Amino acid sequence: MVRSIELERLLADHEAIKDREKYNDLARELSGMAKVVAKFKEYKNNIAEIEGLEVVLKEKHDPDFLDLAREELDSLKEKKLSLEAELSGLLNSGKEASNKEVIFEIRAGTGGQEASLFAEDLYRMYTKYAAAKGWTVEHIASHPTELGGFKEVIFSVSGKGAYEHLHFESGVHRVQRVPATEASGRIHTSTATVVVMVEPEEVEFKIDPKDLRIDVYRASGKGGQGVNKTDSAVRITYLPTNMVVTCQDERSQLKNKAKAMKVLRARLLDSLAREEERKLMTLRKSQIGTGDRSEKIRTYNYPEHRVTEHRIGVTMHQLDRFLEGEMDVIIDALIQEEARNEGK
Repeated sequence: MVRSIELERLLADHEAIKDREKYNDLARELSGMAKVVAKFKEYKNNIAEIEGLEVVLKEKHDPDFLDLAREELDSLKEKKLSLEAELSGLLNSGKEASNKEVIFEIRAGTGGQEASLFAEDLYRMYTKYAAAKGWTVEHIASHPTELGGFKEVIFSVSGKGAYEHLHFESGVHRVQRVPATEASGRIHTSTATVVVMVEPEEVEFKIDPKDLRIDVYRASGKGGQGVNKTDSAVRITYLPTNMVVTCQDERSQLKNKAKAMKVLRARLLDSLAREEERKLMTLRKSQIGTGDRSEKIRTYNYPEHRVTEHRIGVTMHQLDRFLEGEMDVIIDALIQEEARNEGK
C-alpha cells in the first residue's frame, strides 16, 4: 500500500493543490484505492494480533488463560484466511477500477437479423442508462447490417461509478419476441453477447510495439459523398496471440489507430484478468453467476413485458421502461447481492 501513502503525501503538497487538474486526478486515484487500503490495514492488524498472542502463549503458564488464548488464536487465524480471500477478490475483481472507463462490446448472437436488431436495442438501452447517470459515452466502432441493427458495436462509458454499476452486464442476453418480419406471429428467441472490460491506462499496461502488426486500408462505406477515399481504416494484430482489432469509423487514420489500441489494451487486460480469475476459483467463487460469457444472464420477454435476471432470480414487468434505460431495479439488486456475498 506504498502508493496510497505516496498519494496522501502528494495531495498534501502545495504544488499539487495549485494544479487543480493534477490534484483531482490524485484524489480520484486515492478514492479508488480506499476499499483495498482499508482491507489491507485490517489484514495487518490481524497479523499483529496473531503475532502478539503467540508471544503471550510462550510467556504465560496459566492453563485456563492458555485455553482461552488458543481459542482466540484459532479465531484470528480463521479471520486471516478470510481476509486474504477478500483481498484477493478486491485486487483481482477490478473494484479499484470503479472510476475508470469501461469498454462495452455487444455482438449479435443466434437469431440472424433479429439478433442484430436486439444488439442495437441493448446499445440504445446502455447509452440511455449512462446518460441518466451523467456518464460520458464514446462510440468506438461498429459493424451495422444492411437491414438495420449491429453485428457488433463497441463503445466506452466513463464516469464515477460506471464500473460498479455496469460490470455485471457481461454474458448472454436473450430476447423473446415476434419479429417484424414474422407473418405468422410466432415468438422467436434470439441472443446477443455483452462483454464489459476496464480500459487500462497506457502506463499500467504497456504493449511492446514489436508485438504489433498494423495494417491500413480503405474503409468500406455506403458510397456517395460520404465514401472514404483515403486509407484511414486500421487493423491491429497482436502477434503473440493473433488477436485482431479493427476500427474504421473515423475519417482520421490516427483516430482509428488510437481507438483500436484502446480496445486492444482492454481485451488483453480482460484476458489476463479472466485467467487470474480461473486460478482463484478454488479460493473463492462468485455467487452472482460464473462470469462465463456463454452463461445466459438475462431474458427480455416482450409478450409478457418481462425482464428476468437469472443470476439472482429477480423479475420486473416493466420491460419498456427497462429498455429506456431505467435499469436500477435490477442493477441495484445485483450490487446488493454482491455486497452480501463479499461480507460472508
